[in-house]
Amino acid sequence: MSKLKSDLSVSQVEMYLQQHPDFFHEHLNLLEQMCIPHPSGIAISLISKQLELFRSRHREMENQLTALIEIARDNDASFNRMHKLTLAVLEAATLEQAITNLDRVLADYFLTDFVAVRIIKQCPGSAIDDLFIEPGSKNLQPFLKELANKQPKCGRPTLAQAKVLFGEAAVDVKSCAIIPMIFTELNGILAIGSREEGRFHYSMGNLFLIQMGEIIGTRLISLLRQTPNAC
Repeated sequence: MSKLKSDLSVSQVEMYLQQHPDFFHEHLNLLEQMCIPHPSGIAISLISKQLELFRSRHREMENQLTALIEIARDNDASFNRMHKLTLAVLEAATLEQAITNLDRVLADYFLTDFVAVRIIKQCPGSAIDDLFIEPGSKNLQPFLKELANKQPKCGRPTLAQAKVLFGEAAVDVKSCAIIPMIFTELNGILAIGSREEGRFHYSMGNLFLIQMGEIIGTRLISLLRQTPNAC
């Protein structure tokens, strides 16, 4: 006779249940895992049907709970990354430090391979290469749609966009997020790129990208005020 994993024989289990007829009243959870035959043959008893529905609902609730937990974890991770980003730009005392800090924090916490910031402003004497783009420059032509919509765009950039943003590394950028920064005192573009084609997909949500642009844009405005001779 086969034995259970607990080394109890079938007859011992049977005898125990006979001696404890109320066992399942105190251990209803076990019924969810058991398959109990019914003398009605093909017909399904009402109790069996109810139990089947209960199990189905229980599994559905477990799946929903698991999904909610995953969403909560993702949100916690996103908020933590935004916190790191905020601290990084606040610690910067100059535009140069702000760009350096952005490169570091976006690479470390947002897993980006490329970062570009372009401020639309005349600044011929800037010490930071390609930071400023003059209003009306032909380099703005590839971004007219994004600037007009004032909404981030994710996906593969056009070659013209990638060249303006990432220079010689343009061909290595397989996907990126282009984030317009449109403020009263500053217009610009923030771009984060990746060598992975699916890293920034067109179906991605915009909430955190918009917040990222607001945080960085607001800090850049503050630094430009503090250092009026930066241009």
